[in-house]
Amino acid sequence: SALQYINNPSGGGSSMALTEPRRPAPVPDAESMSAASQAERGVLEEEFKWLLKEEVHAVLKQLQDILKEASRRFAMPMVGLEGLQKQENFILGSSTMDQVKGVLTLQGEALTQADINLKMSKSNQVLHFTFREDKQWKMQQIQDARNHVNQAVQLLNSRDESYRFKTGAEVNKLMDAVMLQLTRARNRLTTPATMTLPELASSGLMKMFTPPLPGDVLVNFYINLSKLCLTVYQLHVLQPNTNKNFKPSGSSVLHNPGAMFELNNLKFEVSHVHKVECVVPWLNDTLVFFTISLQLCQQLKDKVRYGSCHYEESEMFNLTHRGRLEREQITGNRRRCSENLSISATS
Repeated sequence: SALQYINNPSGGGSSMALTEPRRPAPVPDAESMSAASQAERGVLEEEFKWLLKEEVHAVLKQLQDILKEASRRFAMPMVGLEGLQKQENFILGSSTMDQVKGVLTLQGEALTQADINLKMSKSNQVLHFTFREDKQWKMQQIQDARNHVNQAVQLLNSRDESYRFKTGAEVNKLMDAVMLQLTRARNRLTTPATMTLPELASSGLMKMFTPPLPGDVLVNFYINLSKLCLTVYQLHVLQPNTNKNFKPSGSSVLHNPGAMFELNNLKFEVSHVHKVECVVPWLNDTLVFFTISLQLCQQLKDKVRYGSCHYEESEMFNLTHRGRLEREQITGNRRRCSENLSISATS
């Protein structure tokens, strides 16, 4: 019987109800499934094409504007005077004792003047040093960061609005190249170069000052994030017959008291270290620009990857579905051929 009992499985009692069995939901045929998948594929394809044509270029324009602003910060042009850079004076400060005071003058990537007062720890004598008038000290970190920014801008300019991206991989390749330059630019400002004490003692910076620095004083300038830093090392010469265990120090951004090194057959030890610094606002601006730009690049890569995956999945589904339909058609043809052969044999 096509009817079944409910509410009284044991069959006892008079309470019973009759209902027809549920008909199974119709299974969509292969043709309707193929049409639906084709429609879905069409939507995904149009969305992905719009992403490559419109949104990618909108993000590239946004990146160009941000990085041009960052590049302008590095140049610091004077208003009305094309090609000239204004000088900025920064007062050095320290949270410790005022053993070192001074004013640094920065013009773009060049340290054009340094006016430094150093109180010697042993004698309490105050020494005054300034840059020679014919000398400037180039801050290599700033120059390198600016060059990396300019390379990122050139990469973006190579794909103007008329350019048509054909694949997501092409967009990701461009974003990877831009992100590499931006990461290098940021690292140059956030990671000062390490130096050994002999390298520092032999650098041209030691010859920048008038009067000349005494032989027991070393100085170093570097950028750390948005700060321009000056480190002063006071040294004392180790006697040849000293019983102290001599162990040369390695390369470092900042050497601690007790660090030793040898130069010109003389052994030295760092007795005092003084670090002072000043904040350079436009360096902080550039770091913010780098962070925003890197985030935009990563967000675009994620969108392209998401769109590519869904588009490729749709392509794969259609290929698989098309293959299954073809196999079913071949199987059906073989079955009909077999049936026809059987009929012919019996007749």
